[in-house]
Amino acid sequence: MILDGKFGKYGGIFVPELLIPALEELESAFLKYKDDKDFNTELDYYLREFAGRPTSLYFARNLSEKLGCKIYLKREDMLHTGAHKINNTLGQGILAKYMGKKRIIAETGAGQHGIATAVVGSMLGIPVEVYMGSEDIERQKLNVFRMELSGAKVIPVKTGSRTLKDAINDALRDWIANVENTHYLIGSSMGPHPYPMMVKHFQTVIGKETKNQILEKENELPDAIIACVGGGSNSIGIFSQFLDDEEVELIGVEGGGEGLDSGKHGATLCRGSEGVLHGSLSFILQNDDGQISEAHSVSAGLDYPGVGPEHSYLKVTDRAKYVAITNKDALRGFELLSKYEGIIPALESAHAVEYLEKYAKIPENEGKTIVVNLSGRGDKDMFIVAREMEVKI
Repeated sequence: MILDGKFGKYGGIFVPELLIPALEELESAFLKYKDDKDFNTELDYYLREFAGRPTSLYFARNLSEKLGCKIYLKREDMLHTGAHKINNTLGQGILAKYMGKKRIIAETGAGQHGIATAVVGSMLGIPVEVYMGSEDIERQKLNVFRMELSGAKVIPVKTGSRTLKDAINDALRDWIANVENTHYLIGSSMGPHPYPMMVKHFQTVIGKETKNQILEKENELPDAIIACVGGGSNSIGIFSQFLDDEEVELIGVEGGGEGLDSGKHGATLCRGSEGVLHGSLSFILQNDDGQISEAHSVSAGLDYPGVGPEHSYLKVTDRAKYVAITNKDALRGFELLSKYEGIIPALESAHAVEYLEKYAKIPENEGKTIVVNLSGRGDKDMFIVAREMEVKI
C-alpha cells in the first residue's frame, strides 16, 4: 500500500529542500495526466508504433524440454532500443513535454536507459544529457556511441566508484541547479516519491500484457515469474499485475558478483540493510558506519547499491523472494539461452535465466509453468562476455 509516497515504511522523500517544489510539480503533473485521455492516446501510439508493443510471450520449447518445465519468455528484448527501458522513457518524456520542460537529463549504468532517453528526446525534439560513470562508459562503449548518434550528450562521471550510483549523484546535482526548465528522467523504480510510483505505472504494461497472454495460452496463471533486479523497474513492472495472486511465486534475481561472501556483489536485498540512498528509504549496501558500499556485478545494470522501495516492501512482507546469481553463473545463463533458443539475452536478464535453471532442477518444481522476463537483449554485452570467456573478437 502506498501512503504518502511509501510502500509500507519504505520510500518517501529524503532530498534537499531545493528539490521539494520540483517533486511536488512532478507529482501534480503525473497525477493529472496519468488518466488523461489525450496523454494516454499519445503514449499508447508511441508504445505501439515507435517502441513495438505488444511484445510476445514466447514459449521456449527447447529450454522447456531440457529443464522439464513449461517456460515462457516475455520478450522485452524485442523493443526498440533493445530493452524494457523505452516503456518508461516514453511515459516520462511525453510527461516532460506536457509540463513544458525544455531539457531532459538522465543517468545510466548499462546504457539502455540512456539510449531509450536519447531516442525519445530526439523524437520529441527535447535536448538530452546523460550522466554515466566512466567505468560504465568503458564497459559500454557501443551504447555510448548509440546515445551520441541519437543526439544526446554523454557526461562522464569520474568520482566515487565511477558507476551508476555516482551518475545518479551528479544528475541530482544538475537537477537542483536547473529545476525550472529541466526534467530528470530517472530510469528505475527508485529515488524519491513520485518516481517509484511513476516508473512502476509506466512499466505495468509488461505485467498487463503478460497476464492476458498467459491466460490466453494456458487458461491459467503461471506458477512462478522470474525477473532480474537492479533498481527494479522491469521486475516491478511484470510483478505488478500478479501481486494479489498469491498462488503465483514472484522471484527477483540480483547480481551476486563474485559471491555473497566476497564483499563484491550487488545483492542489496539478499545482503543489504535498511538505509537512505538517492532520496528514499530502502535496503542498501552500506558499512557499519552507514557509508555506501561499492556494488559489483559483471552486468552494469545490476551494479547498484540500492533498490526500489517497493521491492523492499515485497521482501519484508514475503510476497516476493529475492536470490542472487554470481557473475560466473550469469555467463552460464547467457550461453544457455543463446544455445538452446537462439536468443542472446542481456547480462542482466542472463541472471534470471540462470536462476530459472536452478529453480527448474528442484524436484517439486518439475512441470511448473514459469515466465521469465527477458528485460533486454545482449548486443551491448558481447565484448564483456567475450572477455570473460577469453574469446578474442
